[in-house]
Amino acid sequence: MPTILIVGASRGIGLEYVRQFSAAGWRTIGTVRDMAKGAEVSKAGGEVHLCDVNDSASVARLAKSLAKDAVDVLVCNAGIYTGRDWKLGATDFAAFEEILRTNTLAPLRVAEALVENVARSQRKAIVFTSSRMGSNAQTNGGSMPYRVSKAALNSIAKNLSVELAVRGITTITTHPGWVRTDMGGSGAAIDVKDSVAGLKGVIEKLTPAANGKFFNYDGSELPW
Repeated sequence: MPTILIVGASRGIGLEYVRQFSAAGWRTIGTVRDMAKGAEVSKAGGEVHLCDVNDSASVARLAKSLAKDAVDVLVCNAGIYTGRDWKLGATDFAAFEEILRTNTLAPLRVAEALVENVARSQRKAIVFTSSRMGSNAQTNGGSMPYRVSKAALNSIAKNLSVELAVRGITTITTHPGWVRTDMGGSGAAIDVKDSVAGLKGVIEKLTPAANGKFFNYDGSELPW
């Protein structure tokens, strides 16, 4: 039975990952920042672990609790969307730093802590939840803090894909689409079930040839 670990599973895309992979027979582990929100993960079929991705000690405790486990697929999904109203000349630098800590540095922290678990698995995959908004090739301005945080995450993933290739680990980033979640809003274009069904298909078909690539939820490749 393959194992998938979804970091950031309390709601939205992360929780739907738990539902769909559990239903497919995978051992599914989901992390939450607040154990009070773990009930939904458990109800969806996942094992629940506590983890605050911005707290190095919390991430270390997660790694320690899973020290004996192989993780076939690590999904770094936790993130925030702030800076929608960004305007030149009025940058909130404290808020900018917060989104960089959460969307950029935290996924790297998690990947570093759990890379050995991935390395001793069968499938050996790390999947970062990014966004098309982080594509420098496709940017159309606005929401600079979020765009920059995801562009930097894409760069981290690309660098890791080179560093970890020698260990047989496939590292990719994904764009889930504009999804109807708390983050995406009710007016978003895609239902969370459809988004995750597409992402699940991408993950299940991963081969080393996908290493270092950026995928849309429908399986098409996106430019950096």
